[in-house]
Amino acid sequence: MQRLHVAVLELARRAIGSFSPSTMPVMARRNYALELRAAFFLPFLLVVVDSAIIGVVVKNAFEDRVPEGALNRAVAILAASTAAANIVSFMWVRLSHGADKVRFVNALQLAMIILVSLIALAPRDTFGLWLTVGTVFASRVLWAGFVTVRSTVWGANYSPGVRARVTGKLATVQTGTLAILGLALGGLMNWNEQTFVWFFPAGCACAMLGVWAWSKIRVRGHKEIRRAELARNDKHLPSFNPAGVWRLLRHDRRYGRFLRNLSFLGLGNLMLIPLVTIVARDRFGMSYLGGILVSNSLPLAMMPFTIPLWARLLDRVHVIHFRALHSWSFVAAAFLCTLAVLLKSEVLLVLSSVMTGVGFGGGVLAWNIGHLDFAPKGMETQYMGAHQTLNGVRGLLAPFLAVEVYLGLTAIDAGLAWGAFAFCALLTLVGALGFQAMARAHPRERHPRTTPVETTPPSRAGIG
Repeated sequence: MQRLHVAVLELARRAIGSFSPSTMPVMARRNYALELRAAFFLPFLLVVVDSAIIGVVVKNAFEDRVPEGALNRAVAILAASTAAANIVSFMWVRLSHGADKVRFVNALQLAMIILVSLIALAPRDTFGLWLTVGTVFASRVLWAGFVTVRSTVWGANYSPGVRARVTGKLATVQTGTLAILGLALGGLMNWNEQTFVWFFPAGCACAMLGVWAWSKIRVRGHKEIRRAELARNDKHLPSFNPAGVWRLLRHDRRYGRFLRNLSFLGLGNLMLIPLVTIVARDRFGMSYLGGILVSNSLPLAMMPFTIPLWARLLDRVHVIHFRALHSWSFVAAAFLCTLAVLLKSEVLLVLSSVMTGVGFGGGVLAWNIGHLDFAPKGMETQYMGAHQTLNGVRGLLAPFLAVEVYLGLTAIDAGLAWGAFAFCALLTLVGALGFQAMARAHPRERHPRTTPVETTPPSRAGIG
C-alpha cells in the first residue's frame, strides 16, 4: 500500500513538473511561462461567456420569467455565439495587419472585460435576457480577434516540433481552470441565484492578471513580421471584403477540402450544444450544476488526460492524418448522445459527455494550430482567419437549425426528440469519412509549405 502511495505521488509530481518552463526549449521558456499565467487567469473571464455555461445559466435563471419559445431561441443564440463570432475574423486579420500584436491583443482583452462586467447588471426580464445575449455575443467577437492574432504569435514563438506540446499545456491549464470555475458557478447558482452579481465582476478582476501576463510577451522577429505585412501588396493582402476568404480557398484547393470536411464535422458538433442544454433541463430535469456538468465541465475535465496523447500525435503527423483519426471521437460522442435521448439514459448522456471531452482534447490543438500545416510563411493569420470565418458561418447556422429541427420533431411527437441528435451524428460521420478520404491521398508530411500558394483554377470540390 505504501509503495502504491509513493508511486501515485511520484506520478503526480511528474505530471505537474511536465508543465515547468524548464521542459521547453530555452528560446520558448519566457513566453511559455507568461502564457501559462494567462491561461490560468483568463478563464475567470471566459467562464462567464462560455456558450455551454451561459446557456445553462440563462435557461434556468430566466425560466418562467420570459416566454419559453423566446428562451429556447436565446439559448440557441448563446450556443451560436462562440463559433458565430468567428465569422468576422477576416476583419480582425485586416485590423491587425501591420499592428503591434501584443498591444492589439491587450486592447481586445480589456474591452472584453468591460463588456462582461455589464452582464451582472442585467435584470431578470425580457430586456435583461436580450441584454445578456448581446453582451455575450459581443464579448465572443472580441475573443475571436484574440485567437486570430494569437496564432501569428504562436507561429513566430514556437517551432513546429514543439508547437503542439506548448499548445497542449496551455489548453490543459485553461480548460482545467474553466471546468472548475464552471462547476463552482453551477454549485453557487444552485445555492443562491444572485451569485452572478458578484461572481462576474470578481472574474473580471482576476482576468486582469492574465491581461498583464500577455502584455509582457515578446514576439520573435516582431519587427520583421510587421514590416513584411505592411510591404505586402499582392492578391493575398487581407481586406475587409469577405471574398478574400473565397479567393484563398480557391487558390489552395487542398485547404479548401480540409475545411469542407471540418465544416460537416463542426456543424454536427455545434448543433449538439443547444440541444444538450435543452434536454438536460426539459428531459432529464437537471438544474444549474447538472446541466453545466454534462454540457461543459465534464468534457473539459477529460481534456487534461487526452491533450498530451493527441499532442504527441499532432507533433508527428500532418493535421490531415490527425483529423482522420481524431474525428471519430466526435462521431462516437454524437451517436452516444442520440442513444441517451432515445433511451432516456443519464448514464449514456454522461458517457457521451466523456467522449466529447476526448474529442475536445485533440480539437483544441488542431483548431488552434492545424492551419499552420497549410499556411505559407507570412500568411498564417490569413489562413487562421479563413478557418475562423467558416467556423463562424457554421456556428451562426448550427444552433438555430438544431433548435428548429428539435422543435419541429417534438411538435409532431415528443418521443421524436432523438431524431435531432441523430441528424447531428450523421453530419459528424460525413466529416470523418471525408478526412479518411483525404488521408488516403495525402503523404504523411509534417511541416507546412514555406513557399507562396500556387495559383490554380477554381474547383467546386476545393471550396470549404
